[in-house]
Amino acid sequence: MHFITGGAYNGKAKWVKNFYQLDGKCQWFSAYKGDALPVKLSLQNSDIVVFEGIEYWLKKEMFKSEIDHVRKEWMQFINGWNSSYNVNIILIGTDITKGIVPLNDTDRQWRDLTGWVYQDIVRNANRVDTIWYGLNQRLK
Repeated sequence: MHFITGGAYNGKAKWVKNFYQLDGKCQWFSAYKGDALPVKLSLQNSDIVVFEGIEYWLKKEMFKSEIDHVRKEWMQFINGWNSSYNVNIILIGTDITKGIVPLNDTDRQWRDLTGWVYQDIVRNANRVDTIWYGLNQRLK
């Protein structure tokens, strides 16, 4: 599993496409485009599956369940994807944990949940990169 994070509009998706030389032979799920998070994958001749917009899926789930439950559920997804499929899982999430702490309680909870889930992802990832202005820095 490969986790890519960085600021909004800093070129994370473009970097992934270039790094993996993706030419349409992958499955790409994007919360930014309104795609639902697939709990079970249906692989169609692809050995790479990309999940883009982790923070948006987390926010959506946060309104359905308690934060602790959402975090545990995400770890079940990640562990299930890693153990059930022989594919390269790529997770892309915008770093929303820096800057001014939101005044709104819901936004603060979203920020906290995102930070905790990203920590869980990093702990389980084989590789981690941060992308700033189109340039990567490998963290793990």
